[in-house]
Amino acid sequence: GTPRWEGRLTLTPLAPLDPVGLLALVLTRRFGWAKPVRVNPMNFENRDAGMVMVSLAGPGANLILAMLFSIIVKFIYGAYGFRGGTIQLVAVALDQGVWINLGLAVFNLMPIPPLDGSKILAAVLRGNAARLYYQLEQYSYIILLVFIATPVSTWILMPIIGALYRAIM
Repeated sequence: GTPRWEGRLTLTPLAPLDPVGLLALVLTRRFGWAKPVRVNPMNFENRDAGMVMVSLAGPGANLILAMLFSIIVKFIYGAYGFRGGTIQLVAVALDQGVWINLGLAVFNLMPIPPLDGSKILAAVLRGNAARLYYQLEQYSYIILLVFIATPVSTWILMPIIGALYRAIM
């Protein structure tokens, strides 16, 4: 079903919570997840383009938030300098928000199911490449777990996140 059918079309912040993802976040203090939003591609005139647009929405929102936070941080430091106190804490928190949102955007664009990047890749693959990708999808959670649990994720993601951070800060 879609979010409307599942009763998740709401502004209630608890609706997207996944109990296992929340527990993982509490236990690891590093990694958690929310319930995925189901989308019916049949609702789109062009299914592939529609799925790409939906898949870009989350990372796009993360990039917009990162840019907004960076503008506020620059304003705070420009107006107040590095004086300390509450305004400094706000700037540091917003700076962390920049890092977190850039990290979420880049991570979610990885072409590993169930991440958004996988749906973008699936929309452009054709023929044997598409069939092979769909066959590999059954191993996606193992691939994702290995990716997250090993330094490979840091080696791949941090240079990209760092470059984006330097570009907007």
